Amino acid sequence: HVQLVESGGGSVQAGGPLRLSCAAPGYDMYCLGWFRQAPGKEREAVAIIDTDGSIKYSDSVKGRFTISQDSAKTTLYLQMNALKPEDTAMYYCVAERFGRFLYRLSAPPAGSAFWGQGTQVTVS
Repeated sequence: HVQLVESGGGSVQAGGPLRLSCAAPGYDMYCLGWFRQAPGKEREAVAIIDTDGSIKYSDSVKGRFTISQDSAKTTLYLQMNALKPEDTAMYYCVAERFGRFLYRLSAPPAGSAFWGQGTQVTVS
């Protein structure tokens, strides 16, 4: 499979917006999601979008973040609004066939999903 490639991270002031992108060609039959990991913390789910378009968000971002795809399903987006310092983390794009774990907002076991290299988001 083609490597998932995230972009769009950066530094932003609290309250501001940021949009992340993940190039995901060839993953149109996969459940896709965004995870994040802050220093010293476990990787946590942010949002997922399944192949039928159903979406889930973690409680910590609900109402502030929006996950979406382009019509060709080759790019995954995460629109982040009203950012808070606690949103500071490395953000990862992930693809899991059938979404067994992603749909429960859980990290798939090692080797069972495809991960990008991450993009850093810093909110101050």
